[in-house]
Amino acid sequence: MIASIVKQQSFTIVGYSFKANLKEIEEQELGKKTLHRLKDNQMLISNKLADEVLLIQIYDMKLNFNPYVDPFTQIIGYKVKDGSNVPDGMIVHQVPENNYVTCTHKGLEAELYKTYDYLYGKWLAENSYSPAGYDFEVWDERYKPEEHENEIDVYVALK
Repeated sequence: MIASIVKQQSFTIVGYSFKANLKEIEEQELGKKTLHRLKDNQMLISNKLADEVLLIQIYDMKLNFNPYVDPFTQIIGYKVKDGSNVPDGMIVHQVPENNYVTCTHKGLEAELYKTYDYLYGKWLAENSYSPAGYDFEVWDERYKPEEHENEIDVYVALK
């Protein structure tokens, strides 16, 4: 797995948000249901910039955080030109300019934890960085979660 550091300009997304832990997300299929809801209502987002979907995950920066037990915020949405005209039931979220460690997960979405384990558990420590409390994924035309050809770009914000 090859990771690199990139600087991303700030951007704005509009979409749906929920707070849960990974166990709840998986058991209740919260991500899958939210993605379908977003796609069903995408025509309501007037200033969408692209068809790629972003998943932003915001974590409480507490000692011994465990995403399988501790709830965190997920936002699933589209990049937009600005935060005006937010449809009812959706939220607007501004992602700040920052440096990120990024790599592309290749394979089933069910195995995505391996990429996160590498970035958070190995890469950060080996390269003397700390996480900034959030990360995001880009789901573009390569996003095929149930297929081995699936690809997801993962970005972990650095402090």
